[in-house]
Amino acid sequence: MADAALPTVLVTGSTGYLGGRLVPRLLAAGYRVRCLVRSRRKLEARSWSREAGIEIREGDLHELDTTHAAMQGCAAAFYLVHSMVAAGPEYAAADAALARTFAAAADRAGLPRIVYLGGLGETGTGLSEHLASRREVERELATGRTPVTVLRAAMIIGSGSASFEILRYLVERLPVMVTPKWVDTRCQPIAVQDVLALLVGCLEHEETAGRTYDIGGADVRTYREILHIVARELGLRRRWILPVPVLTPRLSSLWIHLVTPLSAAIARPLAEGLRNEVVCRPEATAHWLPSAPLDVQQAVAAAVAGHREHRVETSWSDAGVIPGDPDWAGGTTFQDSRTIDVAAPPERVFAAVCRIGGGHGWYAWSWLWRLRGALDRLVGGPGLRRGRRDGERLGFGDALDFWRVVGIDPDRLLRLRAEMLLPGLATLSFSIEPHDGGSRLVQTARFQPRGLFGLVYWFLCLPLHHLVFRGMLRGIARHAERA
Repeated sequence: MADAALPTVLVTGSTGYLGGRLVPRLLAAGYRVRCLVRSRRKLEARSWSREAGIEIREGDLHELDTTHAAMQGCAAAFYLVHSMVAAGPEYAAADAALARTFAAAADRAGLPRIVYLGGLGETGTGLSEHLASRREVERELATGRTPVTVLRAAMIIGSGSASFEILRYLVERLPVMVTPKWVDTRCQPIAVQDVLALLVGCLEHEETAGRTYDIGGADVRTYREILHIVARELGLRRRWILPVPVLTPRLSSLWIHLVTPLSAAIARPLAEGLRNEVVCRPEATAHWLPSAPLDVQQAVAAAVAGHREHRVETSWSDAGVIPGDPDWAGGTTFQDSRTIDVAAPPERVFAAVCRIGGGHGWYAWSWLWRLRGALDRLVGGPGLRRGRRDGERLGFGDALDFWRVVGIDPDRLLRLRAEMLLPGLATLSFSIEPHDGGSRLVQTARFQPRGLFGLVYWFLCLPLHHLVFRGMLRGIARHAERA
């Protein structure tokens, strides 16, 4: 058992991008950690959630009594929450209200200190709404008697961070970029590992209580330069960047929404903030990093390596209710999901699903499947010529026309991965569960596009999905009911 004398710290936002990485580092530094979360189940997938030094409490930060109770006995509290996703356009007011409640709860609990990660940027009236909201949160947290340590960061570079994923997707998919004028704004990004070291380290430095620090990496770059660095680290050719004066933050956010997995609601405040120069003030720079901070090239190289090696601890999509697929850094793929209720037990539905492909065909629009197979063979893919090993049964790893079985759970699940030549990664899955005396069958096609052609391919295929996938789902249901 962990030593009860070790100091306990409260972490809010532990299901998010930074909080999910901060908790294990606090544990490694010898702290006990209390996580306040809306849902305990959301932390169950984290390996550190079962360690002896962890205490998980369910509660809502909107509730003063709940927040106050979670703070009791804590030496410090990390405030890492943000309402930009959950509250939508009203996020600024929601964030201010949450911070006000948090400050009141800290006063009532006699909390020794609060540590808050805010946004770096010029002071004054020219701040974007997003950065102005971060400043307002600082002010609300400081309204109480509890000392607040504020760390202000610019872009955080790490595999899975929202800012980095925007850059990665833009660079991967667009060899030519038409950008707003902000592409030449100066920025001082910081590597996520340096942010985490500073957050943990400030607890060891008593003099940081009640003070504000700017945190950044070793160099200052324009966004244009950062985009070129990302392209170089990804092994891509130099991107053509064409700034124009007419691209507004709204248009920029819609373009980001189209090209990357981030929604326009998240992209717009981030895009607006890019017009502000974000450079550390020398007199306010944090001083307790154990080694020199990484520069932009080193931070990007580490983030790219984490993505390639599937070492993405947390992703921007972990927070709130953002839909995302944790198998890929940066969140979601395009998805087409359809559901049908079948008057047959799950084992009969599963048997019908397992008959797709080969000589039996695909239940509907067979000539379209044959045409797609012929086109695939023309460009060097397997087409439909492989068929299937067994006409009725499937096993893990079996070839199925131009698909392969990559997941199978009898009477519950079949997952296929496309091996046709595609500008991206495609999967097709069928999940079955008992429902109302029969079964509910959910068919889901997912596609992670690669490059700009991958995006074009998905949107060109959407009308055909409506015909082919709907017909296949109905055909499976009819066969199962007849059987």
